[in-house]
Amino acid sequence: MSALADQYGYMVVCPDGGFGSWYWDIANDKNYQYETFVSKELIDYIDTHYSTIKDRKGRAISGLSMGGHGALSLAIKHQDVYGAAGSTAGGGDFRPFPLNWEIKDRIGTYADAPPEWDNRVVINMVPKLVNNGLRLIIDCGKEDFFYAVNVALHDKLMYHNINHTFVTSEGGHNWEYWSRSIIYQMAFFKGYFDEPEKGEKKNR
Repeated sequence: MSALADQYGYMVVCPDGGFGSWYWDIANDKNYQYETFVSKELIDYIDTHYSTIKDRKGRAISGLSMGGHGALSLAIKHQDVYGAAGSTAGGGDFRPFPLNWEIKDRIGTYADAPPEWDNRVVINMVPKLVNNGLRLIIDCGKEDFFYAVNVALHDKLMYHNINHTFVTSEGGHNWEYWSRSIIYQMAFFKGYFDEPEKGEKKNR
């Protein structure tokens, strides 16, 4: 990550999402306000203390596994904050895993509270997107337990005519795959950051 940040000239900020937070704000639980932390408080702090582009055109968000869900869900819900988002092996639909990762301890069981689950999965947020409004890259290894979920997310984006990059190759839910993934995620964001704004001529 350090080498890629130097290569592209990025500032990379890596907040701790905790275990099982899924980057949500949970009502009446002051220890689970991760959406507010990442998409408001952290950005305000970074923009105040560092020389940044204080605009969505200068921000992208990405993550892996739970963080992949978090990156996509936060970007979709805060399109005024982020201009691009990526997910590596992300849990874009965690409903097939109703007993995993302490999700039920945060929002109740899927059997008892299906709307809480349905409203929080990334795959159901796709209708909130407009084509080319948010630049997206999604990747997942073919042996990953989230592979079918990511294929379904890709298919739904295609159905809604949302342009995105979808990458898959051999690999499981492990650092061997993720260490390859970050290379093309960072290259993707380089392409986004280098794009001129609408109506702006790119310097040559």
